[in-house]
Amino acid sequence: MTRIVVLDYGSGNLRSAERALRRVGAEVTVTADAGAALAADGLVVPGVGAFAACMAGLAGVDGPRIIERRLAGGRPVLGICVGMQVLFDHGVEWGEHTDGCGQWPGTVERIKAGVLPHMGWNTVRAPSGSVLFSGLDADTRFYFVHSFGVRRWEPAASSVLRPPLVAWAHHGEDFVAAVENGALAATQFHPEKSGDAGATVLRNWLRDVVG
Repeated sequence: MTRIVVLDYGSGNLRSAERALRRVGAEVTVTADAGAALAADGLVVPGVGAFAACMAGLAGVDGPRIIERRLAGGRPVLGICVGMQVLFDHGVEWGEHTDGCGQWPGTVERIKAGVLPHMGWNTVRAPSGSVLFSGLDADTRFYFVHSFGVRRWEPAASSVLRPPLVAWAHHGEDFVAAVENGALAATQFHPEKSGDAGATVLRNWLRDVVG
């Protein structure tokens, strides 16, 4: 059975992520232990609330180093919601600038929309070749709850590596809904709250972890 650690760094939504992963066949441990997080087959970084608070909590359990070490060894990491946002370079909330983990270039900022938060079900434009969205139709809906996101994708200009696969959603304007980048993947939506569609995303990720 695939061993997954859900990283406990003081953010909410840990147990719903744990339950959703168990339902799709994973052996799941919720812990802040660095050794367990490094040794697991896959690491899930959830997150709800403010970017700065999540980064502070993540730093408190050595999360950025754990993520970096796993990715250096090609070991899978999945970020969810703010757990995706903190993978980018920067977050800007209410004038407060916070450094993120810097795995992807880009800034998390307030979405320009008439109604915020963006709360409820929405479709995603998945890229060709996506593993996470394999087997899902274009009209499949996922559950979002957020006011901030990545509004522009800023790829590294000189990268010779395969570019990340970026999925988009729209609420007032386009924003990044998911990224797949080798061992690192993330979703702005909550797969653990997205019913059968979310279960498919998690199952696809687990299959990729095993592979």
